[in-house]
Amino acid sequence: MPIPLKQNVRIGAHLLRQRLKGRKFYPFIVEIEPLFACNLSCPGCGKIQHPTEILRKRLSVEDVVNAVEESDTPMVSIAGGEPLLHPDIVRIVEELVKRKVYVYLCTNAVLLKRRLDRFAPSHYFSFVVHMDGLKERHDAAVDREGVFDTAVEAIREAKARGFRVTTNSTFFNTDSPKTVRDLLDFLNDELQVDAMMISPAYAYEKAPDQEHFLGVEQTRTLFREAFAGKRKKWRLNHSPLFLDFLEGKAEFGCTAWGIPSYSVLGWQRPCYLMADGYVSSYKELVETTDWSKYGRGKDPRCANCMAHCGYEPSAVIASMGSLRESLRALVSTH
Repeated sequence: MPIPLKQNVRIGAHLLRQRLKGRKFYPFIVEIEPLFACNLSCPGCGKIQHPTEILRKRLSVEDVVNAVEESDTPMVSIAGGEPLLHPDIVRIVEELVKRKVYVYLCTNAVLLKRRLDRFAPSHYFSFVVHMDGLKERHDAAVDREGVFDTAVEAIREAKARGFRVTTNSTFFNTDSPKTVRDLLDFLNDELQVDAMMISPAYAYEKAPDQEHFLGVEQTRTLFREAFAGKRKKWRLNHSPLFLDFLEGKAEFGCTAWGIPSYSVLGWQRPCYLMADGYVSSYKELVETTDWSKYGRGKDPRCANCMAHCGYEPSAVIASMGSLRESLRALVSTH
């Protein structure tokens, strides 16, 4: 199953509590970037384009714990940069798991196999391995030969040791319905990962490659054709309504406040894809950001964005407001 029942119940209870308290802004999951440094130079990512003094910064264990406790999030995605380069990454995971926070540790897997002994399996913890295609496509996406094979080997080893493994795949305009299906079939059937996340690429301002990001209609066509007759087969870690959104069958506004980002620079507004300033607290982020300014049709930078950080929370909120969609979501994740 993509999402364990216990986790689904916990997240559902968290969202229900926020509604009963009348809160308009609250986190579904917080993305934490404890560093921007990385051991790869992916052309579709701009993180390592930061100045050297920023790349040398690290969040402390206390920084991360305080951010999680202040935001009251039930889930955390630890990204970067490459989190396995952080000297205290094991302690960060341990402290969050101790607090019964669900932790997704994102990694390009170059170091994963060598680091597995430092971590302990837990139903609160999952590795998330970046996989942008099969061998040739993935190695081109990360601009280094051999990374696909390294990642596959690491995934097999992590699964053998009892870890939950999720994958995260970003698709560009160089992809086709076949390359999407071939990758998802491989991850689902051959590697048998626990869950898979997918996203159309967003045009990071600092990304070296600005030519291969998908437009809205390209995204809808790609996923509509890729999903045809096969969507239910894959263990996709998304709500059915978000997948409908990718196909153009549903439309939502952006709720970037649902997946806020905290990094070495502070709480980033409005989301980890855009940087309109940073603040020092979650409270300041939600109370001083004009969320109505963002989303397709509102900000030109959002024109082609269909990323999960803005629209997955919107789909979840819509699901909660419909008995039919709530049941559909429950069935799809188990």
